[in-house]
Amino acid sequence: MRFSQNPFRTIKTVSSELVSKNARLLTQAGFIHQEVAGVYTFLPIGLRVLNKIEQIIREEMDKVAVEILMTSLAPQEVWQTTGRIATVDVLMKTVGANPLSQAKNDTSYVLGSTHEEVVTPLVQSFTRSYKELPIGVYQIQTKFRNEPRAKSGLLRCREFRMKDAYSFHTSEADLKKYYEVMKQAYTNIFERVGLGKDTIIALASGGDFTPDFSHEFQTICEAGEDIIFRARSANINFNREVTPSQAPALNDQDEEMKPREDVFGENIIGVEELAAFLHIPVAKTTKTILFENEKGEVIAAAVRGGYDINEEKLKKIAACKELKLAAAETVKRVTHAEVGYAGVLNLPPEVKVFFDESTSNRKNFECGANKTHYHSININFDRDIPMPEKFYDFKVAQEGDIYPETSEVYEVVKACEVGNIFPLNTKFSKAFGFHYTDEQGQEKPVYMGCYGIGPSRLVGVLVERFADANGMVWPESVAPFQVHLIDINAHDKGQAIYDALKQQGIEVLWDDRDVRAGEKFADADLIGIPHRLVVSAKTGEKVEWKRRTENQAQIVDVDAAIKQILGNS
Repeated sequence: MRFSQNPFRTIKTVSSELVSKNARLLTQAGFIHQEVAGVYTFLPIGLRVLNKIEQIIREEMDKVAVEILMTSLAPQEVWQTTGRIATVDVLMKTVGANPLSQAKNDTSYVLGSTHEEVVTPLVQSFTRSYKELPIGVYQIQTKFRNEPRAKSGLLRCREFRMKDAYSFHTSEADLKKYYEVMKQAYTNIFERVGLGKDTIIALASGGDFTPDFSHEFQTICEAGEDIIFRARSANINFNREVTPSQAPALNDQDEEMKPREDVFGENIIGVEELAAFLHIPVAKTTKTILFENEKGEVIAAAVRGGYDINEEKLKKIAACKELKLAAAETVKRVTHAEVGYAGVLNLPPEVKVFFDESTSNRKNFECGANKTHYHSININFDRDIPMPEKFYDFKVAQEGDIYPETSEVYEVVKACEVGNIFPLNTKFSKAFGFHYTDEQGQEKPVYMGCYGIGPSRLVGVLVERFADANGMVWPESVAPFQVHLIDINAHDKGQAIYDALKQQGIEVLWDDRDVRAGEKFADADLIGIPHRLVVSAKTGEKVEWKRRTENQAQIVDVDAAIKQILGNS
């Protein structure tokens, strides 16, 4: 491709709205153009990168599933069938944009954010017997999500590309077997796009679908929105939301028990302010939160100061489907105090009390006094409150916490989720009444899994992970071109080299513009193509060859340069 053929050129400055590295560099280099927040057009060079990523995904997915293309518009009825039309908080819809359009058809459609509601009845209509299972299908398609934050460039968009796959099975065992096959396919994909060394598999929540973990493919990256806890000796990684953790010990067991005391303290905000007021460490404070479950039962959850409560963990421990913060009137009825002064002292017997393990092994700690404006200090188990039969883990893990299985302190890293695989089990098949007939003629529920990768997000992650101070650095497998050819007042030589490279099947971006050499070199670094070739009067019949990742250039024969390029592609 000639640089002069591309109407979408590099630009020197970009909008201050583009705060992320990938948005700035991709826009500056002419790969993408922002239309509105979270919505980007892929320009010719950027589209080449996206297409290469999607081709790699296709090649690996074709080994384990068949490709289809589902509609972006879905009838609202299928989302009502699963009940998710009222619960998916990023769901978008479309309807005629003006009265003229609505007069023709005023139907509202759901814009696809994910396709379980479409693919389940689709496959159901073709499947009756165990002989027709398992089935694996995938698509690469544009998705729409009403994301609240869209300032991370291609890492979080409202319109984006996704590869989503779905599998259908006769049993949970068969689903788990296929799940491992898909896990390997994903590993192959990330290796091929150049992220294999930086991408790890992290355990994540199974949500309402399964008590098992789901699995996220997380690329370690400072721009990532996820926090991953790594226990290296056990070769295991957790998303923060599910990390099992043990709080660091306080080493206060040699303290003498002090007399309990209720201290007046009005309008104190936060545990740091409370600890300073009481002249105790934050870890000696206790946060007690009251919840109500779906049955209206009140649950008290106590955690060490400095930690937050993970409601998903707590729901599993308390064996409930729903949790919501107790209403102010409920708090007053249970504690006889205003909101903000709840503690674990003298709660009514009908309140179920759960203690996080971080509250154990402490002496002379604080908790709410269940009395407005008062805090109780020097509380001790077996004296002021009974020792709990069991301590649980329902806190949100934080840096410094310990992996309980090995007693090692977690390594904590930021990462960007680039893929996930999820056991859906029978949630969607039951909603649609999707059964199969087994060998004995009995109806059985179909088990399902889903598997997602964001190709457009991968473009952004590659920039965040590999860009340097001068611009982008593309891996060979997904670079828009293999060679960036620059001619300096040597257009005829440039044409000859361009033709010779193309004859060898090498993809070339030839900067044939009539601009200063410095501008051409700066753009070459910005665009980040793996190999740069320069022809000029200085190079004679040879070329100057340099890898994007290296500082030093070499003068070599054209054939030697071609050999180097082909050997690295």
